[in-house]
Amino acid sequence: MGTIKKNKYKINPHTLVYEKVRVGFKERFKEVSFGVAFGVVVAVILTIVGYKTIDSPKERALRREISQYRYQLDLLNKRTNQMAEVLEDIENRDDNIYRTIFEAEPIDKNIRNSGIGGVERYNELKGYDNSEAIIALTKKVDELSKRLYVQSKSFDEVYSMAVNKNERLNAIPAIMPLSKKSSRIVSGFGLRFHPILHYRRMHTGIDLVAKKGTPVYATGDAVVEVAGKGGSSYSGYGIVIMLNHGFGYKTLYAHLSKVNVKNGQKVKRGEKIGEVGSTGLSQAPHLHYEVVQNGKKVNPVYYFFNDLSIEEYEQVIEQANAENQCLS
Repeated sequence: MGTIKKNKYKINPHTLVYEKVRVGFKERFKEVSFGVAFGVVVAVILTIVGYKTIDSPKERALRREISQYRYQLDLLNKRTNQMAEVLEDIENRDDNIYRTIFEAEPIDKNIRNSGIGGVERYNELKGYDNSEAIIALTKKVDELSKRLYVQSKSFDEVYSMAVNKNERLNAIPAIMPLSKKSSRIVSGFGLRFHPILHYRRMHTGIDLVAKKGTPVYATGDAVVEVAGKGGSSYSGYGIVIMLNHGFGYKTLYAHLSKVNVKNGQKVKRGEKIGEVGSTGLSQAPHLHYEVVQNGKKVNPVYYFFNDLSIEEYEQVIEQANAENQCLS
C-alpha cells in the first residue's frame, strides 16, 4: 500500500479555486530545524529529570557505601564512649584504691585530661561533607590514647610500689620515738603557746617529756641526713637528727643531748639514734618529734600504730589534741 503524501492547499482569492502550495527549501529547513530543536530540548529536559531522580548503578553503589560508612562511624563513636567509661572507672580505682593503699598522691586531673597537639592537628581532615564527625571522633581517640598512656605510667609506678611493699612498710615511721613506758606526750600538733617566745604559733610536731639521756629510737628504716647541730635550717632545735626514710617520708628528732649516728648512716626501725636533752629553745628535757610526708609536716600521732593498743592509741590522740603550752 502506497504512502499518501500530505499536500497543503490554499484558496486563490481571485479565482476562488484551491491551489496547491509549493513549499520552498527555507520553509522546509525551518520546519525540520524546529522539530530537531524541540526534540533536543525535550531530550535535555528528560535527561536532567532522569539524572536528578534516577540513580545510576554506580551512584547507587556509592550511596550504599556512604550509608555503610556512616553506620560504622556511629558504631565507632559508641565504642569509644564505652571505652572512655571503662577507662574512667580504672582511673577512679587507681586514684582512690591502688594509690591510696600505698599512700601515693592521685594523678592530677589536669594531667589525665590534658589536650593533644595544636589547632593545626586536624587540618588535613577538613573540607569534606563529614569532616566535623570525623574530626570529633579522631579527637576522642587521641584523648583516649593520651589518658591510656598516663594510666599505663601510673600502673608502672603502682607496680613498683607493690614490688617494694615490704621495704616501704619498714620505712614508714610507724612507732613512737621513745619508749611509751618512759615518756608521755605533753604537747601536740597545731597552734600552741611557746614558753620562751611567749606567743601562739604553729607547733609542727609533738613534744614527749622524758628524763635527760632517755634513748631515742628511729621510727622506721632510713638514712641519716643530718646529725648534730643543723645550722640555720634548724634554728632553735638545738642538736637534731633528720632521717630520710624514702618514699616521701622524713622524721626530725630535736633538742637532743647526744647523737649516736652520723650523716649517711643507714639505720633500722627501733635502733637507738640519740638521747633526750634540752638543747636549743627548750624549757625542759623532752623530745620534739616531727613527721614530714612529701614535703609537708603532718601530725606524728597518726603514725604510732605499730606499738600501741587501741586504748593506748586513743589516749595518745586525746593527749596530743589537748590545747596547752609546748616545751619548745
